[in-house]
Amino acid sequence: MKRQGDWLAMMVGVVMVGLIGCGQEAPKTSAPAAPSKSATDSAGQAVVDSIKAPLDKSRAVEGTLEKAAGKTADTVKDATQ
Repeated sequence: MKRQGDWLAMMVGVVMVGLIGCGQEAPKTSAPAAPSKSATDSAGQAVVDSIKAPLDKSRAVEGTLEKAAGKTADTVKDATQ
């Protein structure tokens, strides 16, 4: 029984060492050329715009839901009085 536990522990150790070793990146030998500032700025603005539109829509929906909740609360309040 002890041999099975030792064997299992050894196999787990080998797998862990293999996974850790495979996860490491090779060292870079040369740095890539830096993109121009205008290209970086335009790409960054495109990302901001692509995120901004859905956020604006979600804020509008949130406002609509808040108004509906307020109306529902008023209706319940009127019904209980």
